Formats: sequence, C-alpha cells, structure tokens
Amino acid sequence: MSRRVVVTGMAGVTSLGENWTDIQAKMKAGNTGICYMDDWERYHDIGTRLAGPVTDFTIPKHYSRKSLRSMGRVSHLSVYATECALTQAGLLEDKDFLQSGKIGTAYGSSFGSTPPVKAFARLMETGEARGLTATSYIQMMSHTAAVNIGVFFGLTGRVIPTSSACTSGSMAVGYAYEAIKAGQQDVMVAGGAEELCPTMAAVFDTLYATSQRNDEPHLSPRPYDTARDGLVIGEGASTLILEEREHALARGAKIYAEILGFGTNSDGKHITQPSADTMKGALELAIKDSGLTPDDIALVSGHGTATSQGDVAECRATLSVFNRDVPFHTLKGYFGHSLGACGAIEAWLGIEAMQSGWVPVTANLTEVDPDCVGMDHIMGNGREMNFDIFMSNNFAFGGINTSLIIGKHSA
Repeated sequence: MSRRVVVTGMAGVTSLGENWTDIQAKMKAGNTGICYMDDWERYHDIGTRLAGPVTDFTIPKHYSRKSLRSMGRVSHLSVYATECALTQAGLLEDKDFLQSGKIGTAYGSSFGSTPPVKAFARLMETGEARGLTATSYIQMMSHTAAVNIGVFFGLTGRVIPTSSACTSGSMAVGYAYEAIKAGQQDVMVAGGAEELCPTMAAVFDTLYATSQRNDEPHLSPRPYDTARDGLVIGEGASTLILEEREHALARGAKIYAEILGFGTNSDGKHITQPSADTMKGALELAIKDSGLTPDDIALVSGHGTATSQGDVAECRATLSVFNRDVPFHTLKGYFGHSLGACGAIEAWLGIEAMQSGWVPVTANLTEVDPDCVGMDHIMGNGREMNFDIFMSNNFAFGGINTSLIIGKHSA
C-alpha cells in the first residue's frame, strides 16, 4: 500500500514571529531574530553571547494548571504550535477523531526542558531532593514534547519520538509521512521544538563552533560566507498536520502542500565531523522516494549552520547531486540554529515561501566561501520565484542526515 500524503495545517513559533505575514515582513526589512544575551554574561567560560530567543511568547490562558504541570518551555511551544496547526486543519474541535487512534504524533527535540536537570544534579551533589517534583522527569525527558502533545489533545494513535539533535524536526515529518504512506495512520501531528538554554550554546562552544561576533548580533550567523565564525543557538517550534490525501479530500480540508519524498541515513564515521558522501546519499534517497529527478526540484533549503566543516560538506553534497546552479538558501541566518525545531520550521516556511512566490535570502551572506560555490546562492534581496517543488535538508551530530521533498498539491 502506498498513499499520498498532504499538509492540511501548519504553524510555528520563531524569534521573528508566529505567522508568515510578520516573518516575511521582517525578512524583507533585513531583520533577524539574533540578539546579545545579557543574562549569559555570568557564564565566564562560554565565549558566545548570541542567540535567537523567542521573546514574545505567552502561554495561552486556557491551558489548565493541571495540563501545565508536566510541561517545560519546549512543551509549551510545541503544544501551542500544534494547537494552531490543528485549528488551521479544522481538526481541533473534532474530539471523536482526535481520540479515534487514527491520528498519531511524530515530534522531536534534541533534549527536553533543562531547568529540572538542576534539581537532579543537586540531588547527586548534596543528597537533597529539594526542587524535585513528580513531573520533573516528564519535563526534561527527550520525548516530552511528543507525549505532552498527545495528552493535551487526547491523541491515541502511535507516537514516534525523534530526539536526533538537529534532524529531530525533519525526521519527525519524514517518519510521519512514512506512517501515513504505509497505511498505519490517516493523520499525523509532525514537528519539532527546542527551548533556549545556555548549556546548548556551551555544547558547541567547547567544539569552537559558536560565533564570537558578540558586538554585532545583526551580522551573525553567516552561513556559507567566507567570514562565518560559527553558529548561533536559537529556539522555537513548528507543527505540520500531515494527512492521507483521500481522507483530506473527503472531509473538504484545504491542502497546502504534499510531501513527495523522504530520505535518511547515517555517516557511520564520526560523531561531529560530517561526511559529504553520506549527505549526498540521503538527498538521493529522498529523490528516489519521490520518483522525481534533480531537475524537477526548483529550490534547495539548506541546513546552513555557519560552521566551517558543516557548510562545506553540505555544499559539496548538494552540488554533487544537482550538478547545476540550483537556487539555494538557508533560514538559519534569521533564527539561528534552533536544533530540534529547525527542520520543522524550515519545512513550514518553505511551504509558505512556495505559496507566496517569494524566497528569502540567506541572511548575512555577502561573499560565498570558495568551498561552497556551485549553487545559485540567494543573496542580496529576496527573490520573486514561482516554484512547485523544493527540497529541505538537515544534518545532525552522530552523522544523521535527512532530506524532505515537498511540492504543491496536484490532482
């Protein structure tokens, strides 16, 4: 059995806003969501002070105190994004369907909420359980977003947690697509989320992979640029509602896009140093799954962390697959690297760009690194561009590679 999978709802939370109208306006104005983090000045052994925080998010008042007990910020963001996406899909009020077992959840983050970690660390250091509650572990566990979404909306279908660092969001969309395609579910909530934490910046700081351009937050990160000096951590969430096409048509749902292909593999070589060969393999798997050719794909949304090795390996892999100057950009110059959220956010905003016919530039890219040339890097101003199919790629620690191919819905 092989069924077509469409997108009937999509929403998110980013450092530039919660809807395409606001986000696009800020992108066109040349704004990014990166800022100097004053609170991080007390972390003396961390060099970076830059991040892409979500500063205007408020937990909805109708979320009950009981439901919030098991949630940290990463779950707040993911549940809210899911609520907005289910509303757009016209499914939020259909309680019978939500509890039918026909809708599942595939969702990821690189970690759960980090504040409870301090209480567990205190227990190990001092023997005191002060600060620990019955829900501390639930808030910090890696699949906290997925299970909180399921409990909040009463979903009884399968749960696919995708805690795979920077591919958590894209892997969730891919596995959700496969579950529907194979007839295992009719609808899937799919996405990723991440909350901002200085420990995540510290992870990359110890690898000398964070941007130190602390006095110029508006100029960093700089994906694929000769002057890039590392990544910037961000936060956010995005949810896509994936649905079997005939199921969506039968209930009269609006269809925003179609998932055409998915590919994933692993390097099997090094924990933190990416391999262009296996990256290439993931892209080829997605193309094969879609039944398309590289010439059918009009745009590539790249991972673009602004790290020296990652950018080069990605560009070499992309060029070796397309062998032409395919239009190419990344969104991480605007939001920073939102880790578990980035794949879902980039898929969502890729669909929005496809619908609007306008593609944002790679922020802060002014001079392409000679090792990153070959593609048609979108620079300068956003590009008016009518296109039907794009590819979205993400790569993670452990050599995990993902590629999604998404297109406009056709009869």
